[in-house]
Amino acid sequence: MNPKISIVTITYNSGATLEETILSVTGQDYKNLEYLIIDGGSTDNTLNIVEKYREQIAIIVSEPDKGISDAFNKGISRATGEIIGIINSDDILLPGALTKIAQAYNPKTDVYSGLMYFWNDKTDEKLLFYPDMTFDKLKLQYSVTHQSRFIRKDAYERFGMFHVELKYMMDIDLLCRFYHHGAVFQLVDAPLALFRMGGTTNNSIYKKKEDYRLFVKNFGGSEWDFRWIWLQAVVKYNLIQLGYKVFGSNLRFKIQRHPLLKKMISFLP
Repeated sequence: MNPKISIVTITYNSGATLEETILSVTGQDYKNLEYLIIDGGSTDNTLNIVEKYREQIAIIVSEPDKGISDAFNKGISRATGEIIGIINSDDILLPGALTKIAQAYNPKTDVYSGLMYFWNDKTDEKLLFYPDMTFDKLKLQYSVTHQSRFIRKDAYERFGMFHVELKYMMDIDLLCRFYHHGAVFQLVDAPLALFRMGGTTNNSIYKKKEDYRLFVKNFGGSEWDFRWIWLQAVVKYNLIQLGYKVFGSNLRFKIQRHPLLKKMISFLP
């Protein structure tokens, strides 16, 4: 099969990393590709970089938005591919990734879930993560890896796009919603993307409090459910911050490579 695949990259003042991201997409060996860049009104050299590759980009939008979820939705709404992937402006689509998606094509599949590397670009250390394939309600310790998830356009139409009111947990919310509405997930057993450490995902837990509350509410949880989950999240966050001070910035890599340490924190969301 040769399905049309749309890749959406959202940007905002991403001049330091965007060119590497663009080249990872435009350099794919898969030709039935549509590339969209959705910019939030950058004031650095982002748009100069985009202009440099204009002939290889099908759709360019540059205007203020209401946050990451809104930018994602703008790209999804404009995409014309049967399958849509989202590669952020500091991440990398690995060579041959789209060919692997096309080879895995199944008309019954809603979400193609590939493997992804967490990448420390300062040390070039990489850690391979497998995606979660099931999403239980009110559990937040998911391997979301949205850079290596490719979703059918009509699945967004059936199950909805990203919730704009969520600023940090929009990808967890979306995949949980898809799963609980019966979306079909398929594993693509190959690394598809590099996730560069240090972006929005790494922001302080305290900025995410209202996202946690909304997520729990969206899936039928009570205020007490939220308080219990929030308490666990704060405890885990502070333990990890302490770990960074003691063991250094590569703590995530060390935990994943030591089963005992991984098991010790796995009981927290």
